[in-house]
Amino acid sequence: MCAEQYEFTCKDLNPRFLFTCFQKRTEEEQNYHAHDFIEIAVILKGKGRFCIDGKEQKVEEGTMLILNPGTYHRSIPEQGGGTTEFYIAFSGVEFKNCRPGYMPLFPGEKIILQMPEKMKRDIFKLCMNMTKEWENTNPGRYFMLKAYLIQILCLIVREIQEEKKGISGTGYVFKSTGKKYVVQQIMKYMEEHYPEKISLEHIATNMYLSSFYISKIFKSETGDTPINYLISLRMEKAKELLDQNPEETVQKVAAAVGYEDAYHFSKVFKKYYGISPLYYKGRMKI
Repeated sequence: MCAEQYEFTCKDLNPRFLFTCFQKRTEEEQNYHAHDFIEIAVILKGKGRFCIDGKEQKVEEGTMLILNPGTYHRSIPEQGGGTTEFYIAFSGVEFKNCRPGYMPLFPGEKIILQMPEKMKRDIFKLCMNMTKEWENTNPGRYFMLKAYLIQILCLIVREIQEEKKGISGTGYVFKSTGKKYVVQQIMKYMEEHYPEKISLEHIATNMYLSSFYISKIFKSETGDTPINYLISLRMEKAKELLDQNPEETVQKVAAAVGYEDAYHFSKVFKKYYGISPLYYKGRMKI
């Protein structure tokens, strides 16, 4: 069990990468098992449950699980749906105030976290990058995968610290109900109009606020800019369209999520997920 005060040490950032696995699951996993290494599981798509040490917990897109050595687990996807799961296995870490070879858990000793939107986008992108790297035989593959793993560990530790700040009630600014409401309305507007031409000035005009003020409070509440949020929203919608219909053309998918230029859309998609939409389409056909 980890103490409340947590810090990085040099050993934390020198893990031994073992493997990664991209799993599309439509049936209940029969093998109820544990490992002698750490495994991080990320739900990329779908809903279901995980049986963890005898208790079932709900999971869905954006759920992360930290499965330390000896943690028994198995996946139970939702009937008629299924889940797309990503696993990263590693060992050789030694976090301060934590048992050697174990990861710190989320506040309250929670194994499961429903990732905040920005963390979800960052983790999903790293998962796609790791999948692509795992499938090739380029020189330095192991070190690239280890580098991606280290980034994931840093994001997890940052989220642990942020959750602790939330519990203690310190370290936050711009948290008034009014500002939260404005940000929620901005997100709602983008979710309803993402296929259209959207500019920050247009949103500001509709909300009778300045674009500078909108940018400032959006950044303070979400950790990201409104434009980056819109891009991430469009990329997620594009991925959903390709998941549902891999035969659809890139041009049509681009237009459906607000991009007139398919070439520009492809560049943004590749930058966001690490692979082109054409390559992603091919994976979904397998």
